[in-house]
Amino acid sequence: MKLTVVSAGLSTPSSTRLLADRLAEAARDELAARGQAPSTDVVELRELAGDIADHLVTGFPPPRLSAAIDTVTTADGLIVVTPVFAASYSGLFKSFFDVIDPDALSGKPVLTAATGGTARHSLVLEHAVRPLFAYLRAVVVPTAVFAASEDWGSGGDEYTHGLSGRVHRAGDELATLMAARPAGAEPEDDVTVLERQLADLRLD
Repeated sequence: MKLTVVSAGLSTPSSTRLLADRLAEAARDELAARGQAPSTDVVELRELAGDIADHLVTGFPPPRLSAAIDTVTTADGLIVVTPVFAASYSGLFKSFFDVIDPDALSGKPVLTAATGGTARHSLVLEHAVRPLFAYLRAVVVPTAVFAASEDWGSGGDEYTHGLSGRVHRAGDELATLMAARPAGAEPEDDVTVLERQLADLRLD
């Protein structure tokens, strides 16, 4: 079983990568509890920015980008994390998924997440990121995770879960969908099964 993380953070270190790592750890822990031991690959988009631009204008992916695309499209589950710029996902994040075949993510479980300076940007996950992966016919987990600057170290309150709680809930949802997905399934083989699992998650 393969878990792939796509991080669109631009700095080193970055809060985007930090959130991606926490989500991956939560998903791995939940899969381990189900008797699964996934391998984990991380795709850092900032390292591929030039290759992505070349592919967009030439139509041919350089070898390093081709390998990254293969890592994403052959994964059993994805965690995708973008910083927020101008109330939407970053251009680098969108450009990477623009060069992936539109059918390559069909039926694939995806956990979406984003980082930003203020919680005012949190709706970017619902008005921009979730529709992108719905268009690609991926199966997006119900809980999307946004981390604002004030969320780091937050335990939440009586009305809301803190960042740690949201991370663990999203990781559990992704693990549930990955565990339900037939090993080595071709795109669309398991869409109905995953949609049924997604409906069950929403009833919890």
